[in-house]
Amino acid sequence: MEYKIRRAVDEDIPAVLGLLLQVDMVHHRGRPDIFKGPATKYNAEELKELFRNDASPVFVCVDPAGDVIGHAFCVHKQIVGDHVLTDVRTLYIDDICVDEAHRGQGVGKALYRYVIGYAKEHGFYNVTLNVWSCNPQAQRFYEAMGMQPQKTGMELLLDK
Repeated sequence: MEYKIRRAVDEDIPAVLGLLLQVDMVHHRGRPDIFKGPATKYNAEELKELFRNDASPVFVCVDPAGDVIGHAFCVHKQIVGDHVLTDVRTLYIDDICVDEAHRGQGVGKALYRYVIGYAKEHGFYNVTLNVWSCNPQAQRFYEAMGMQPQKTGMELLLDK
Protein backbone atom coordinates (compact mmCIF):
# COMPACT_ATOMS: atom_id res chain seq x y z
CA MET A 1 0.00 0.00 0.00
CA GLU A 2 1.16 3.56 -0.71
CA TYR A 3 1.28 5.77 2.37
CA LYS A 4 1.43 9.55 2.57
CA ILE A 5 4.03 10.95 4.94
CA ARG A 6 4.10 14.62 5.89
CA ARG A 7 5.04 16.98 8.71
CA ALA A 8 2.72 16.75 11.68
CA VAL A 9 0.12 19.49 12.21
CA ASP A 10 -1.98 20.43 15.23
CA GLU A 11 -4.93 18.35 14.02
CA ASP A 12 -2.71 15.27 14.39
CA ILE A 13 -2.16 15.79 18.12
CA PRO A 14 -4.86 13.39 19.43
CA ALA A 15 -3.60 10.56 17.19
CA VAL A 16 0.05 11.26 18.01
CA LEU A 17 -0.75 11.25 21.74
CA GLY A 18 -2.37 7.83 21.25
CA LEU A 19 0.75 6.55 19.50
CA LEU A 20 3.00 7.98 22.21
CA LEU A 21 0.94 6.06 24.76
CA GLN A 22 1.51 2.86 22.79
CA VAL A 23 5.26 3.53 22.76
CA ASP A 24 5.29 4.13 26.49
CA MET A 25 3.39 0.93 27.20
CA VAL A 26 5.84 -1.16 25.13
CA HIS A 27 8.63 0.24 27.28
CA HIS A 28 6.61 0.02 30.51
CA ARG A 29 5.91 -3.67 29.93
CA GLY A 30 9.61 -4.26 29.30
CA ARG A 31 11.00 -2.00 32.04
CA PRO A 32 8.34 -1.02 34.60
CA ASP A 33 11.17 -0.01 36.92
CA ILE A 34 11.99 2.86 34.54
CA PHE A 35 8.82 3.67 32.56
CA LYS A 36 5.75 4.71 34.57
CA GLY A 37 3.02 3.81 32.09
CA PRO A 38 0.47 4.71 31.01
CA ALA A 39 1.94 8.08 30.08
CA THR A 40 3.00 10.17 27.12
CA LYS A 41 6.38 11.79 26.60
CA TYR A 42 4.77 15.10 25.60
CA ASN A 43 1.46 16.83 26.24
CA ALA A 44 -0.64 18.60 23.61
CA GLU A 45 0.98 22.01 24.17
CA GLU A 46 4.48 20.55 23.93
CA LEU A 47 3.53 18.78 20.70
CA LYS A 48 2.28 22.07 19.21
CA GLU A 49 5.71 23.59 19.87
CA LEU A 50 7.57 20.55 18.53
CA PHE A 51 5.50 20.46 15.35
CA ARG A 52 6.65 24.02 14.57
CA ASN A 53 10.33 23.44 15.35
CA ASP A 54 12.40 22.80 12.22
CA ALA A 55 15.25 21.44 14.37
CA SER A 56 13.01 18.64 15.64
CA PRO A 57 10.72 17.64 12.78
CA VAL A 58 7.87 15.26 13.47
CA PHE A 59 6.51 13.29 10.54
CA VAL A 60 3.25 11.35 10.40
CA CYS A 61 2.12 8.58 8.11
CA VAL A 62 -1.52 8.74 7.10
CA ASP A 63 -3.69 6.11 5.50
CA PRO A 64 -5.90 6.81 2.45
CA ALA A 65 -8.67 8.05 4.78
CA GLY A 66 -6.27 10.61 6.25
CA ASP A 67 -5.95 8.90 9.64
CA VAL A 68 -2.56 9.04 11.36
CA ILE A 69 -1.21 5.50 11.62
CA GLY A 70 2.41 6.19 12.51
CA HIS A 71 4.89 8.87 13.45
CA ALA A 72 8.61 9.64 13.45
CA PHE A 73 10.10 12.17 15.87
CA CYS A 74 13.50 13.43 14.74
CA VAL A 75 16.12 15.80 16.15
CA HIS A 76 18.91 17.64 14.36
CA LYS A 77 22.14 17.15 16.34
CA GLN A 78 25.65 18.49 15.92
CA ILE A 79 28.52 18.87 18.33
CA VAL A 80 30.84 21.61 17.14
CA GLY A 81 34.40 22.19 18.33
CA ASP A 82 34.68 19.11 20.52
CA HIS A 83 38.19 17.97 21.42
CA VAL A 84 37.54 14.41 20.25
CA LEU A 85 34.42 14.28 18.10
CA THR A 86 34.15 15.63 14.56
CA ASP A 87 31.57 18.26 13.64
CA VAL A 88 29.25 15.90 11.72
CA ARG A 89 25.53 16.65 11.53
CA THR A 90 23.41 13.77 12.79
CA LEU A 91 19.69 13.22 12.41
CA TYR A 92 18.58 11.43 15.55
CA ILE A 93 15.37 9.41 15.38
CA ASP A 94 13.88 9.94 18.81
CA ASP A 95 10.88 7.75 18.16
CA ILE A 96 9.15 5.80 15.42
CA CYS A 97 5.80 4.26 16.19
CA VAL A 98 3.29 2.43 14.06
CA ASP A 99 -0.24 2.01 15.40
CA GLU A 100 -0.71 -1.51 16.74
CA ALA A 101 -3.55 -2.13 14.28
CA HIS A 102 -1.28 -1.35 11.30
CA ARG A 103 1.94 -3.12 12.22
CA GLY A 104 3.36 -5.52 9.65
CA GLN A 105 1.87 -3.55 6.74
CA GLY A 106 4.95 -1.56 5.70
CA VAL A 107 4.15 1.62 7.62
CA GLY A 108 7.38 1.49 9.66
CA LYS A 109 9.45 0.91 6.53
CA ALA A 110 7.75 3.83 4.78
CA LEU A 111 8.40 6.15 7.74
CA TYR A 112 11.99 5.00 8.10
CA ARG A 113 12.72 5.43 4.39
CA TYR A 114 11.12 8.88 4.45
CA VAL A 115 13.36 9.92 7.36
CA ILE A 116 16.44 8.60 5.54
CA GLY A 117 15.45 10.59 2.44
CA TYR A 118 14.94 13.70 4.56
CA ALA A 119 18.40 13.22 6.14
CA LYS A 120 20.06 12.84 2.74
CA GLU A 121 18.20 15.82 1.29
CA HIS A 122 19.29 18.00 4.22
CA GLY A 123 22.95 16.96 4.15
CA PHE A 124 23.21 14.95 7.35
CA TYR A 125 26.22 12.69 7.81
CA ASN A 126 24.32 9.89 9.56
CA VAL A 127 21.08 8.82 11.18
CA THR A 128 21.13 7.45 14.72
CA LEU A 129 18.65 6.16 17.27
CA ASN A 130 18.49 4.24 20.52
CA VAL A 131 16.68 0.95 21.01
CA TRP A 132 15.85 -0.41 24.44
CA SER A 133 16.99 -4.00 24.88
CA CYS A 134 13.50 -4.82 26.19
CA ASN A 135 12.22 -4.16 22.64
CA PRO A 136 13.93 -6.81 20.48
CA GLN A 137 11.27 -6.46 17.76
CA ALA A 138 12.33 -2.86 17.17
CA GLN A 139 15.99 -3.83 17.15
CA ARG A 140 15.32 -6.51 14.52
CA PHE A 141 13.37 -3.98 12.44
CA TYR A 142 16.20 -1.43 12.43
CA GLU A 143 18.80 -4.07 11.67
CA ALA A 144 16.65 -5.28 8.76
CA MET A 145 16.58 -1.66 7.53
CA GLY A 146 20.40 -1.69 7.42
CA MET A 147 21.27 -0.03 10.71
CA GLN A 148 24.18 -1.30 12.79
CA PRO A 149 25.02 -0.81 16.47
CA GLN A 150 27.08 2.34 17.00
CA LYS A 151 27.55 2.00 20.75
CA THR A 152 26.04 0.02 23.59
CA GLY A 153 24.63 1.44 26.81
CA MET A 154 25.03 -0.83 29.81
CA GLU A 155 23.70 -0.81 33.37
CA LEU A 156 24.05 -2.52 36.70
CA LEU A 157 20.94 -2.50 38.89
CA LEU A 158 21.92 -1.81 42.48
CA ASP A 159 20.28 -3.39 45.51
CA LYS A 160 18.33 -0.98 47.62
